[in-house]
Amino acid sequence: MTVIKTTKEEKRPICGIVMPISAIDGCNESHWNDVMEIINDCIEEAGFEPNLVSNADDVGVIQKRIIQNLYDNPIVVCDVSGKNPNVMFELGIRLAFDKPTIIIKDDKTTYSFDTSPIEHVDYPRDLRFNKIEDFKAKLIEKIKKTYDKSNDDPHYSTFLKHFGEFKVAKIDKKEVSQQEFIMDEIRSLRRLILHTNKRSIQKDMFSDDDETTCDICCAGMSLEKLNEVMPKILELPDVTNASIYSKSANHHHIKLTVRPDTDKQLIRNEVRQITRVIRRQISPQNRRLKNRESH
Repeated sequence: MTVIKTTKEEKRPICGIVMPISAIDGCNESHWNDVMEIINDCIEEAGFEPNLVSNADDVGVIQKRIIQNLYDNPIVVCDVSGKNPNVMFELGIRLAFDKPTIIIKDDKTTYSFDTSPIEHVDYPRDLRFNKIEDFKAKLIEKIKKTYDKSNDDPHYSTFLKHFGEFKVAKIDKKEVSQQEFIMDEIRSLRRLILHTNKRSIQKDMFSDDDETTCDICCAGMSLEKLNEVMPKILELPDVTNASIYSKSANHHHIKLTVRPDTDKQLIRNEVRQITRVIRRQISPQNRRLKNRESH
């Protein structure tokens, strides 16, 4: 009987991903999910493990996690499509570390002046199949060659050293006691919970139920004043109904029913303009009191 020995598969090196994940430049969250799947496929085909730089096995402060991954990941693919501010900031940090970085963008996004000298791999924003297949082939090859060159060439530089002699940024690491580590993790977890709770409250306060409702916070405005502006709000185009509901004695919201395909942001701006005018109005009695106090 022949015994075949098998060895455990070697852990693949990580390829970090920096890219938009929420709506920007006319592209919704679903679009970026599709782009991420395409990037993930390319990274895996190249023999790497894809990992969004904001991801980590441990719970911690997200900014610390991002910086650590930007420093530690052997290679990073950065999608600058839409010029998302967070993406551009993270790209700047990675370039300051002068570590292997591949920049990609869609064909609707223009080049940025500072990073234009770095070769970009373009893909079609409409994600048309034939062109995406060409893009995937280019990106797979680019990942392999960039990683190999960074390992083989001791003078390899993605960006920084092409402009002169610079000291590359580094992250200092130190050993800490078990107790210190546990306390740091507890503090990080506490901050994460507080941040999550705050986001949850804000989402509950300002979210719309569906495409035909529009919820507007009017905290700090009295119920009496809100009732005064309701007729003007009902005169707005596309508003079919309006009501007031209270979250507390001094915290009121206006809930609008609007026609489908209404620009809700425009409606919100118009309502805020109406309420702003009312807030500025001072009753004759209050005006006299203010004048008396000034004298």
